[in-house]
Amino acid sequence: MQSGTTGTSGTTGAPGRSGAPGRSGASGGRGGSRRWNLRAGRRLLDGASTSPVLRLCVRLVRRPLLPAVRLWRRNIQLRVVAATLLISLAVVLALGFVVIAQVSRGLLEAKEEAAQSQAAGGFAVAQEKANAPATVDGPDATDNKVGRDASTWMNSLVKQLASGGQTAFEVVALGAGTGEQALPGVQGVKGARASGNVDPTASVPLPLRRAVNHATGAFKTFSEIKYTSGDDKKEPEPALVIGKRLSDINGDPYDLYYLFPLTQEEESLNLIKVTIVTAGLFVVVLLCGIAWLVVRQVVTPVRMAAGIAERLSAGRLQERMKVTGEDDIARLGEAFNKMAQNLQNKIQQLEELSRMQRRFVSDVSHELRTPLTTVRMAADVIHDARVDFDPITARSAELLAGQLDRFESLLADLLEISRFDAGAAALEAEPIDLRDVVRRVIDGAEPLAEHKGTRIRVLGDTQPVIAEADARRVERVLRNLVVNAVEHGEGRDVVVRLASAGGAVAVAVRDYGVGLKPGEATRVFNRFWRADPARARTTGGTGLGLSIAVEDARLHGGWLQAWGEPGGGSQFRLTLPRTADEPLRGSPIPLEPEDSRANRARAAAEAAGSAADRTPADPGDRSPIPPRSPVAGAMPVPADPTALPGNGARVVARPADQVQQEDRADGR
Repeated sequence: MQSGTTGTSGTTGAPGRSGAPGRSGASGGRGGSRRWNLRAGRRLLDGASTSPVLRLCVRLVRRPLLPAVRLWRRNIQLRVVAATLLISLAVVLALGFVVIAQVSRGLLEAKEEAAQSQAAGGFAVAQEKANAPATVDGPDATDNKVGRDASTWMNSLVKQLASGGQTAFEVVALGAGTGEQALPGVQGVKGARASGNVDPTASVPLPLRRAVNHATGAFKTFSEIKYTSGDDKKEPEPALVIGKRLSDINGDPYDLYYLFPLTQEEESLNLIKVTIVTAGLFVVVLLCGIAWLVVRQVVTPVRMAAGIAERLSAGRLQERMKVTGEDDIARLGEAFNKMAQNLQNKIQQLEELSRMQRRFVSDVSHELRTPLTTVRMAADVIHDARVDFDPITARSAELLAGQLDRFESLLADLLEISRFDAGAAALEAEPIDLRDVVRRVIDGAEPLAEHKGTRIRVLGDTQPVIAEADARRVERVLRNLVVNAVEHGEGRDVVVRLASAGGAVAVAVRDYGVGLKPGEATRVFNRFWRADPARARTTGGTGLGLSIAVEDARLHGGWLQAWGEPGGGSQFRLTLPRTADEPLRGSPIPLEPEDSRANRARAAAEAAGSAADRTPADPGDRSPIPPRSPVAGAMPVPADPTALPGNGARVVARPADQVQQEDRADGR
């Protein structure tokens, strides 16, 4: 049996040939265009980041999503269950599509085979009735050709063929041609006849009628059965239509069509779809439940371990995990408990040792004060009478007085450290102006600065910088920072910057000396730590100054932080809350200064990228530190131009071995 084609094929023209764009222009033009695009994109991003409307829109979009994102990032059980849900849903959908496609194909193929067999039998019966010889067996004989015209015979034929279907199919007979109109020169049956209130012309598609009229054999296609109007009018239903050209009792051609409804197949397919969807959802839910139970068995002990670890870190060293069973999770719990027990024992030992050390330092510091006082009195008598001694004895008296001064400073620092360790340090906070404290510190450091050839500059002292703090402790911290900056500044300028913003005030001390190596910014606050053990002390320090300073900052609820780079100097920043007991949220002065190597390289790159759009500025106006008159009493010593910020000099990091060689060559 042939299958009719219902579609028409159109001709497509040859695609036009478009010319390739010319690649004219020098490489410099392309580079300039690329740089222009980068600058335009940077301006667009900067404008978007500063647009209040865009920031408001982003905030409104992010606000409802933040809890969900936070839950997704923190809950591993949710991620595993969601991944299982998505994967199982994809698998079920793929299997469902495959099963539905196979079942639908099988149902249609079975229906086509049965319909073709039924239609072939009907076509044979119709042709046999048309070719049967005329008989005169009686006036009621339905198959007689005597006394009947072709129209009556056709009506009887349609009824007989449709009666054998019992609603399994419908029969439609059409005159030769594509519709009601007969073919030219052909005499025969005119009009359309159909069973079961079927609309014959609307139910049989026109392409199928054309195929039947222009060729021999049976043709099939899928269409819809449409019914005529009436009280019991049915809705259109899908059907398989099979048609063939036959001859009537007079030998004239006509078209006979069988219409097989696909309602049962459609209902069966819908039932299969519902069944597959229901089973798929059940499987997906079941898999999610299984994944949730399995992951919970693993995640619950991990969550317990995390909670216990947090409590251990908070100081509750007696916390332990509950261990049940002998599986891997139980082994993990046992190992965790052993680790916690060992940590508890070790921490207890360290606490006991720390208590003994603090007690020893406190006792020794107090016990040494009495003999030190006696020795000091005797040393003062000897020092006052040194003019009567010979030169060697007089020099010994001077050394004895100097070392006693250092011993007294060390003893005072040890006593202060012991107070911090014992938690007995008291804070006497009152509103103070940090500018006055800075002036007193600078006045005290001026003799050392003159000896070193260093100029101390102060920035940000035009407005009052008020904070509730202990003036004695803040002055001690700043004195230590300024003296260290002068001592390690290699004769270059030392910049003291003050600032206040929000609920915080800050003082930063910047030097341009040897700087700090990576990792030394945190170790510099350790007790008795020195960056270069071979470097001589010129101020007689005890090695406890920064340790006491950081404890003073913590006592205020503030921060004392350090930054440095080799050969580029260092900066120490003291940040204090404006009012006592107010938590700090930030500092008004950045820890890394603007004239660091990284910031200078970034500024140079930005200046080079936007040089085509800006007028070159005066090199003298690029300094991030505004000029200031020298501090009263300071010597007008010119600073090293390569160490000052904003002079356009490029600071390049040097290898450590090269720095050591230069230091040895200079005799440092």
